[in-house]
Amino acid sequence: MTRSAKKGPYVDPRLLQKVKQAGSNTKKVIKTWSRASMISPEMVGYTFGVHNGRDFIEVKVSENMVGHRFGEFSATRKFIRHGGKMQKKIEQKQTEAAKPQKQ
Repeated sequence: MTRSAKKGPYVDPRLLQKVKQAGSNTKKVIKTWSRASMISPEMVGYTFGVHNGRDFIEVKVSENMVGHRFGEFSATRKFIRHGGKMQKKIEQKQTEAAKPQKQ
């Protein structure tokens, strides 16, 4: 469910304060734990370190991201691969194709 239009978008006040303090220095990474904060137009061009529960993922904000939340760009789970016999066969074929053939 989305936040009601009457209340407006949620942006952490401390995060806005950090953006104002950073000024035009866009090379500095602004760390945040507020994954629920919505990206506002003032944040375009800055780089944020969004915490995913383990470490900070750097997110460079562009105009297309306005209106989305920081948590959408910092995944909390890492996909490794699917397992099983079929996956092993696929990987085996890929390694055989990658090896140079001797003739």
